Amino acid sequence: MASDGARKQFWKRSNSKVPGSIQHVYGAQHPPFDPLLHSTLLKSTPKVPTTPVKAKRVSTFQEFESNTSDAWDAGEDDDELLAMATESLNSEVVMETAHRVLRNHSQRQSQPSQKTPEPEPEPQPIAEPPVAPSGDLRLVKSVSESHTPCPSESTGDTVPLQRSQSLPHSATVTLSGTSDPHALADSALSKRETSRLDKFKQLLAGPNTDLEELRKLSWSGIPKPVRPMTWKLLSGYLPANVDRRPATLQRKQKEYFAFIEHYYSSRNDEVHQDTYRQIHIDIPRMSPEALILQPKVTEIFERILFIWAIRHPASGYVQGINDLVTPFFVVFICEYTDQEDVDKVDVSSVPAEVLRNIEADTYWCMSKLLDGIQDNYTFAQPGIQMKVKMLEELVSRIDERVHRHLDGNEVRYLQFAFRWMNNLLMRELPLRCTIRLWDTYQSEPEGFSHFHLYVCAAFLVRWRREILEERDFQELLLFLQNLPTARWDDQDVSLLLAEAYRLKFAFADAPNHYKKSSATLPRH
Repeated sequence: MASDGARKQFWKRSNSKVPGSIQHVYGAQHPPFDPLLHSTLLKSTPKVPTTPVKAKRVSTFQEFESNTSDAWDAGEDDDELLAMATESLNSEVVMETAHRVLRNHSQRQSQPSQKTPEPEPEPQPIAEPPVAPSGDLRLVKSVSESHTPCPSESTGDTVPLQRSQSLPHSATVTLSGTSDPHALADSALSKRETSRLDKFKQLLAGPNTDLEELRKLSWSGIPKPVRPMTWKLLSGYLPANVDRRPATLQRKQKEYFAFIEHYYSSRNDEVHQDTYRQIHIDIPRMSPEALILQPKVTEIFERILFIWAIRHPASGYVQGINDLVTPFFVVFICEYTDQEDVDKVDVSSVPAEVLRNIEADTYWCMSKLLDGIQDNYTFAQPGIQMKVKMLEELVSRIDERVHRHLDGNEVRYLQFAFRWMNNLLMRELPLRCTIRLWDTYQSEPEGFSHFHLYVCAAFLVRWRREILEERDFQELLLFLQNLPTARWDDQDVSLLLAEAYRLKFAFADAPNHYKKSSATLPRH
């Protein structure tokens, strides 16, 4: 149990600006409420089906409230297997498919190095995701590594494939008697990506795009050239009929700039100046800085956020909403730039008229997203409070040991998961991973509101070993607020989504699955 001294030291560090210090609950416009004082909200929570659990002390957050401030794919694509499994909506098929995806990743991870056996990982209560070696923060191999053919397939002699743990994760040992494995991998990957891109183009070129087919195809990721149009369709911004799209774009863009003309001049009025001031303060804190701090981009974000706040008085502007602009803007701007690194997009070469259209498209797509999660940002942010509570219940069933470890060290889910819900994991993942994650969210029914809960559960238990190694309240919270995902890529997101998909079909709207699943989980 954490001592009073440790907690006092935590609050002392949380108020400091030292890098790596524990961070405030970012985005809490209204302080996290006390469940005892707002019990009616929690009672109305659409709870995950429950089974009897050990009674535990109700958590309150007076200390936290007082400190809250405005700081801040190899061979057949595994994801495609999951997308195809959804067609049957048969839970047994879906569960088997999800297990197959996870098993494929595990087998790829276990193929290297027969000379030096890896230490046996702790039992995994959710599935069997591979545990990376010490110092290696990745879940699975790099794309090029996972596509490297086995020596037995390339030559007559069996040559053991090894990878030095001291090498960068993308590095592999050259196989004797074979051509460059990276070239072979890149070639296979290029063929598969070309094939998927052709499927998208054919689907989008028809007179009426089949949105259901588009969702199934998009679940496993959307190729960059067709992502802008696909996101506009999946978000509901553009119609499925090809002939109607130009007129819709023109009308919505004209409507947005009418809002600008009508409302934006009021940003310095007394009634709106606090909202505009907070937006103006928050934007420079966003990432990636190389993009956000470009003057044109800053102005665009200020206009988008201010207009949305004025037109949605039930919530107004709340910190966290600002982050949700970035993925849409980056995806739409990349259609007009050659920059491969999404973190370093330069808008200076983009014509002004194109920028205007991108601004309007970003506003409308962000608005569509927020329409589905607006209760996250109304007074006291009840949507987030409920989702954090549901996450706690879910984790207590899928990994009781992790749940008890957090509880035993007095780490409350609100202290780290509030930001996961408020910012949709955007502060936990690199932007490139967020964009890949959103491909799937826009393909899932209620992806940003419902499926996100299961992604968060899978994300927390992904760090099971590291969590259980921490024995101190402060270090646990520091770790959970600064998770080592900087090297993550699409493969890591794919594995996370596969596990979340499995959890969704095991637990969502199926009370009996708790009993069935609990019998299969290892006991600790």
